[in-house]
This record gives sequence, structure tokens and C-alpha cells, in this order.
Amino acid sequence: MARPTSSVPLRRRPTGSAAARRPATARRPATAAAAAVLAVAGLVLAGLSDPAPAAAASPRTAGSDPALLRAMSRDLHLSTAQARTRLANEAEAAATTAALRTALGDSFAGARVSGRTAGRLTVATTRADQAARITEAGATARVVDRDLGDLDRVHKALDRAAARSAPHGVPVWYVDIARNDVVVEAHSTAAAYALLKRAGVGRDAVTVRRTTAEPRPLADLRGGDAYYMNGSGRCSIGFSVTRGGQGGFVTAGHCGTPGTTTSGYDQRAQGTFQGSTFPGRDHAWVATNSNWTPRPLVNGYGRGDVTVAGSTEAPVGSSVCRSGSTTGWHCGTIQQRNTSVTYPQGTVSGVVRTNVCAEPGDSGGSFISGNQAQGMTSGGSGNCTSGGTTFFYPVNPALQAYGLTLVTSGDGGPQEPPDEGTWAVGTRYQVGDRVTYNGAAYRCIQAHTAQPGWNPQDAPSLWSRV
Repeated sequence: MARPTSSVPLRRRPTGSAAARRPATARRPATAAAAAVLAVAGLVLAGLSDPAPAAAASPRTAGSDPALLRAMSRDLHLSTAQARTRLANEAEAAATTAALRTALGDSFAGARVSGRTAGRLTVATTRADQAARITEAGATARVVDRDLGDLDRVHKALDRAAARSAPHGVPVWYVDIARNDVVVEAHSTAAAYALLKRAGVGRDAVTVRRTTAEPRPLADLRGGDAYYMNGSGRCSIGFSVTRGGQGGFVTAGHCGTPGTTTSGYDQRAQGTFQGSTFPGRDHAWVATNSNWTPRPLVNGYGRGDVTVAGSTEAPVGSSVCRSGSTTGWHCGTIQQRNTSVTYPQGTVSGVVRTNVCAEPGDSGGSFISGNQAQGMTSGGSGNCTSGGTTFFYPVNPALQAYGLTLVTSGDGGPQEPPDEGTWAVGTRYQVGDRVTYNGAAYRCIQAHTAQPGWNPQDAPSLWSRV
């Protein structure tokens, strides 16, 4: 494990660990997807690009990536076909959520997917007259008492109190979309109430849950690859980025401070931390030397690499997979966004809670949903033998903080072939429908509305060649 930025030392993972070694060969990036211009249920996502300077996201699923499918099958107990279906459903749910978030305005109260293959999208609103709009977009409407802004205000009050003095015995608090509530997890009710009092938050504004968890940072140019700080501790690369003409990667802030030097998985000189924040946030970026070329890939650890196509935020309930230099590939689901967690070094806010396992040395590594970058491993509790909880810091705020651009499959890679044939963007396809595309015939295996990048050649979760 790495020595964190606070005065509390953590045991270092031995640098000779076999898990930290890089698998032999990275395959070439997959065919680039077209620009993501989404239209969902009549709601056109014009002007809804993420404020972070990330590359445009593509909804194309990563159903052809064997590492992702195998890890999802293992950890989510799905067949390969179910994993592909889930990825397609989650991609469409993310697009629908983005459109409805704008359409509903202040009445939007969150969204989540549910079901074994994420076949149901539930969108909450505080206005009953908006339920029809949600239903027309293909989602299930839920009318609740508190909008997302109200929940966020309570959450931020707790964050401010924790920033003044780290709460003892209160490791986690978060906005729970499913409960329309703010949940505080504490070792005792007394510890929780002490935090509420300092924050000026009434007891009726939150739900207190008992926990024995004691999260800690998991510290010990392809996402998930190992790197070493000042020749000692080990962490994992999050995602490849650029700023101007400078290449590098994002990772966890607790792995190093500005000026910390890094070496790669093979111990060759690699780069230097340019910016880092921890605690409060947990993000950093490293500028690398010319010997390291940023690639839009996440390490599959012997199962093939996953190509990064963008950074569209996945809804609560979506599947998510993690790559790290200690434990490799593991998958689970997103449990809550807008979460705060207290480590021995202080509180980190804005992380995402998951049921994916992780261990020391995985810190900074990639969290990806389908082919969309989600964030960098921060910390957690438990391990990959007994299971556990892991938090990741979202990638888009990190990109915005440092003025970075995510390296994706569209950056200098092969371009999508011309769409010749009967397949067409905007067409609603049902299971069994047949189309032609670039001289080949395909049969629809998952009902959907065709979007840019979802062509039959690049979306095996939606189309089967005949």
C-alpha cells in the first residue's frame, strides 16, 4: 500500500507482487464510435454535454469485450447473454436519465435501474403532473416528497461539519435515491447524532444505520495498471488523459502529492504528480514522459482489454466493473452516488458507493460501466475473499478540476465505417427485425431505438450476424 498524504502510515504492498505485473500484450483499440447525439422518447439531448472537458460519450455497449463480460458473469451471476442485455439496457437508461434530468428541472429526484438485466428504469419527481412525461420516455415514474436539491443540502451540511472536524465513528453518509432520504452510517447512534448536531441537521432529516465498517484508502498507460510512487508504494492507473499536448493519467489523490515521481509497472521512469487533492476529494493527475503513450484502454488482466468510449454517468443500480493492480477485474453494482466517507486521514465527499470488492494497491484504478469511464478507486472495507464495499471518485469532476481530456476510442483511432445498408439511426427495432450494414445481414436480438454508434457491426449485444 502507499503511504498516504496524512501522517498515518499504511503498510506497503510488496513491490514484487505478481498481481502488479502487467499482462503481456494490449490489443488495439476497438473501432471508434460516432458522435453521441441521443434522442430518447422525443427528448433531444442537444446542449447536454458534460461540463467536464471529457471527450463526447458514446452509448455503444461494450458487449464484445470478453474481460468485461466474464467478470460480470462471475460477480453478478449472469449468463453472457444476460450480461450483454444488461449493458444495452443500462446504456439506454443513461441516455433517458440525462434527458429527463433536464426536462424535469428542479422536480427531478434521482433515477435508478433495477432487475437482473437492468430492464426497469425508475425516475423520481416531486411533481405528480410530471409522471406522464416520465412514462412517455419509457421509465417508471415515482412521486416523492423531497427533490434532489433538498437531499443535497442536507448532505452538504454534513460535509461542511466533517471538513471542520472529522467525525469519529461515522464512516459514511450518502443520498439514497431509492429511499428518497439521506442515510448516515455510524458505529453508534450517539456518534451519528453528534455529527448531526455539529451540522445543524435535524434527526428527522436523515436515517441512521448501524455499521461496523472502517473504510481505508486502498493505496498500495492503461487503466488498472500498476505504478509506483517515489520508488516505494504502489497504486493503479485510472484513465489516460491529455492536457494540451501533454499525456498522462488520472488516479486517486491519496496516492501522491504534487511533485511525487512515479515509475511504471516495469519500474521505468514514468512521470510526476501535477495536481492532487485528499482528503475532501480524492483525485489526482500525473503527467508522463514521452516513453508512455496514453491509450483508451482498461486492463483486463489476462482476459483482453476494455476500450473506453466516453464518460457518461451510469444511474444507481447499474453494473460497474473495477480494474486494479492487486486484484484485477471485479464487478458489482452502483449502490449510491453523492456519498461521503471518513477515512483515518479525513472525510472525502462526492464519492460513489459500490458493492465491488477491492484491496490495497487497487487505489486509483478504473471503474467502468459498459464502455463508459466512471471513476477511480478511492477506498473501502472488506476484501475480495469475503467481499466488501468500495468507493470511487467520479472521473468527470477530476477532468474538470485539472482541465483534462479523457482519451477515448475516437482519439486518433480507426474511424467507424460508413453506414451503408438498411440500418438507420432513429429507427425503432424489435427482436427479429433484419437489416443490412456494410454488405452483411443482421438480426435484432434486443429491442431498442438505434443511436449513433449502435450499428450492427459494433453492437453485438443488439444484433446477431446472419
